[in-house]
Amino acid sequence: MHIVRRPSIAALAGSAILLCACGGGRHEPAESYVLVTSNTKIPYWQVAAEGLQTAARELGVKSEVAGPETYDPKAEKEELLKVVRRQIPPAGILVSAADPELLREGIDAAAAAGIPVITIDSDSPKSKRLTFIGTNNYQAGQMSGDLLVKALNGKGSVVLYSIPGQENLDERMEGFKRVLARSPGISIAQVVNIAGDPAKAFDATKALLAKGKNLPDAFLCFEALSCSEVADVLDRGNVRDKTIIAMDTQEGTLNWMRKGMIHATIAQKPYTMAYFGTRLLDDLHHVKVSGSADGPRAPMPVFMDTGATLVDKSNMASFAAPAPAAR
Repeated sequence: MHIVRRPSIAALAGSAILLCACGGGRHEPAESYVLVTSNTKIPYWQVAAEGLQTAARELGVKSEVAGPETYDPKAEKEELLKVVRRQIPPAGILVSAADPELLREGIDAAAAAGIPVITIDSDSPKSKRLTFIGTNNYQAGQMSGDLLVKALNGKGSVVLYSIPGQENLDERMEGFKRVLARSPGISIAQVVNIAGDPAKAFDATKALLAKGKNLPDAFLCFEALSCSEVADVLDRGNVRDKTIIAMDTQEGTLNWMRKGMIHATIAQKPYTMAYFGTRLLDDLHHVKVSGSADGPRAPMPVFMDTGATLVDKSNMASFAAPAPAAR
């Protein structure tokens, strides 16, 4: 089993980046930074967009989110290439690689054009991106595994929901399986490929319930879209004795936690990924660096860990979306 071992850069402060990048004089009127991703309309990427926009506003530059509104790695690649080929190219690009190899061409094209590229959330490690900012996904998978083992007392079966081939989710799966290797009493009954479509999670769970017997003891999601659908299906079927472990803190997930259907979730920091990534891109655009992130005199880490948090009933109130301001 391949184990991903990446250093955690908790204090991202050590770099001179940030924070010499104050808004004002050094920025050109047309200077812009673009976040390219897939599924741009889901809550996770809306939160990331807030981080991008906040950083851009502080810097006095423009910002934009580009990419398909549904999960479509090919469309994401085409959107990235369009961004790279603009008559006035962006000063820097953030990319979440839905498919690491498919997005590699666009990332490398940007690098060849002199546009700094940073991957966030999901990496494309063989590309010419400068660094990756996001969750230590192997560790997040271990967190999910530890939760499951504790909830099932080391015995039972579980259905997993993921998107095989997406770098961050594959790493979570690896970390999860590492935990299960120490808990042979827990078996994986099925892996559901939702392909970015939550309806597939709904349908697969409904099909399990239709069998009427030998239901799995637990349901675990490695991405944000599935577990609300799983909870919905189980709730409609009046099945309330199963353990559901989710990923991320979109409002639907928190609602099912309040109702007692979802046991816990693992929170990531998409706002931080995009905010910090934009500030770093700005610095890289204005202060050219040399050397590979893999080299012995690398100008920056190959990976910056934004952290992950276990969310359960004890602390979920602090993860609820803020109420809209009174008008």
